[in-house]
Amino acid sequence: MGEKLESGMASIIKVFHKYSGHNCTLRKADLKALINNEMNHFIKKIKDKKILDRLFTDLDQNGDLEIDFKEFVALIAMVTSACHEIFNQAHKH
Repeated sequence: MGEKLESGMASIIKVFHKYSGHNCTLRKADLKALINNEMNHFIKKIKDKKILDRLFTDLDQNGDLEIDFKEFVALIAMVTSACHEIFNQAHKH
C-alpha cells in the first residue's frame, strides 16, 4: 500500500515541474493550465478571471506573485481534504 502513496507523491512533484519549468514556480497562467488540465475531475475548470485571481492570491503566501512548491502543496492538501469529505459522506449512506 505504501507504494501507491509514494507513487502519488511522485506524481504531484512531476506535475508541478511539468508546469513550473526550470524556475520551479507557477505563474497565474501556469496554475490555471495545471488545474484545468490535471485536476479537472476534482476542481471545476477555471474560466472566471476573478476566481483565478482569488485562488492565486490565497495560495501565494509570500506575495511574490509566483506559486512555489510549498504553496502548491497547500492547494493539493485543500483539494484532497475536500475529496476526503465527499468520499466519507458517500460511504456513510
